[in-house]
Amino acid sequence: MPFDLKDVKQLVDLMRRSDLTEFELEQEGVKVRIKRDASTPGGLPQVMATQAPFPVAVPAAPAPAAAPAPVVAPAAVPAAASPVPEPGVSFIKSPMVGTFYRSASPDSPSFADKGTSVKEDTVVCIIEAMKVMNEIQAEVKGTIVEVLVENGVSVEYGQPLFKVKAG
Repeated sequence: MPFDLKDVKQLVDLMRRSDLTEFELEQEGVKVRIKRDASTPGGLPQVMATQAPFPVAVPAAPAPAAAPAPVVAPAAVPAAASPVPEPGVSFIKSPMVGTFYRSASPDSPSFADKGTSVKEDTVVCIIEAMKVMNEIQAEVKGTIVEVLVENGVSVEYGQPLFKVKAG
């Protein structure tokens, strides 16, 4: 099994430190889904895992005494909103769930700002996931016309991070 209890604990910790209410990951036939009650601060995460073809028992947080309140989605979820297509404009999107950082450290300059020319292999930001810093490359060629995410904010898979004009 590619996940161990330490990995699950790190995922739960990531959810507690961010505004994430639900997280799902599938790797090598094992699917882990973590969901927490968003209606209470510090709501208890519930961990569910399955492995094909046999179910896998994963220790979960103790169930609350009362019936859990329904999970309420945040008012605005940028990842769900599709950017309006514009001729000659593309978007650099987040390849994962995590925390968005514009630079390698608070004292370092941003990897990419408005007006920065990028190539496919240009590093434009870092996304921290499970305490691992992942450099994100532009994967497009052009000039950044808008940074769509604030530094230190949680991002979702597929969420637009930068608006890029081809060129």
